Amino acid sequence: MRRRAFLAGAAAALGSRRVLGAPGVEVGLERVVAGEGAPLRGRRVGLLGHAASLTADGRHAIEALRGVGVDLVRLFGPEHGLRGRAAAGRTVAGGFDTESGLPLVSLYGEKTKPTAEDLRGLDALVVDLQDAGVRFYTYVSTMLLALGAAADPGLEVVVLDRPNPLGGERVEGPVRDPAMPESLVSMAPGPLIHGLTLGEMATMANGRRGKPGNVRVVTMQGWTREMAWLDTGRPWVNPSPNLRSAEAALAYPGTCLLEATNVSEGRGTEAPFLLIGAPWMNPQKVAREAAAPGFALEPATFTPTASAAAPEPKLVGQRCRGLRVTVSDDSAARPWTLGLRLLVALRRHREFQWVRGGDWLDSLTGTKAVRTALARGDSADAIVASEAPAIESWRRERKASLLY
Repeated sequence: MRRRAFLAGAAAALGSRRVLGAPGVEVGLERVVAGEGAPLRGRRVGLLGHAASLTADGRHAIEALRGVGVDLVRLFGPEHGLRGRAAAGRTVAGGFDTESGLPLVSLYGEKTKPTAEDLRGLDALVVDLQDAGVRFYTYVSTMLLALGAAADPGLEVVVLDRPNPLGGERVEGPVRDPAMPESLVSMAPGPLIHGLTLGEMATMANGRRGKPGNVRVVTMQGWTREMAWLDTGRPWVNPSPNLRSAEAALAYPGTCLLEATNVSEGRGTEAPFLLIGAPWMNPQKVAREAAAPGFALEPATFTPTASAAAPEPKLVGQRCRGLRVTVSDDSAARPWTLGLRLLVALRRHREFQWVRGGDWLDSLTGTKAVRTALARGDSADAIVASEAPAIESWRRERKASLLY
């Protein structure tokens, strides 16, 4: 069994050692810079990117694409903005990107997909987003909406692929109930943890269209489906202000479920999604009941404080009793199981409450079935077992779209 210390310092040290030379995985952006960008050279291109749209040596996609002769004329930004500075859920304004001087269209706020006017005059739309591999992380929805908008006028979309930080074999959680309203946290098909890269998701989504659009994926070199992030040899760059490490990304699909409760998910601390707690929580009891494969839970105390990344964190200024989550075995980690077991354990506290009466959990999971099962007293293992048939069906369905 592979075991790896994922403490922040150890991960940073391991990451820095691995990237002293060439990274083990070359992403789509780097392949464009190395020569795959010839079809884009001289064309009028829009770029949908963000703070993690970087080469291994730290060049942003704007600089990198311009450097190989791509005529960038317009930028598009997802949640958190092109430069990744906006807090979660905050409206992001468009206008101009001050660093590049290029026009900037925000796809998080007044609108969530490009208009025909936004795309007019472009020869291609390039998408370079580092995703988190879970449906409720909004970048995958933003990409899918952009694909749809570009398909109508027949505009070419070029997806520069990047690793799924959860790997390509880990598939967990419920599929979205078609009766649930779509939102930016629920558009991707498949289970909550879908096991696809954005390039593969784009391939699948385009194949499902009655009239497929013009979509091309610049694939990675060196990435295989079983890879955890540290196996890629790439430095971690925060794709959003609160997702600050590969360890946090692995816990995120589970601990982010606490957003739907009156328990802190760690925003406003030094370790969002790795610190969880509340003033009334019994850490030892929750740690015993919520133990999940691949994770260790240790008692911790913390006090959320306001910051640019979390202007109004839950339980701000209150001393919380809780747990620090660490990854003990990345290959065995089951974040969805962890999240469910935490919810089961926390619901036994009389102080526990759902946010928005539980509607936010339904939005995050894409179904009311999970909350219904919890209310019925089902165990986390029973819920996981009930999802197995849909997961196996998804594994069969996605095979035609796998690129690695």
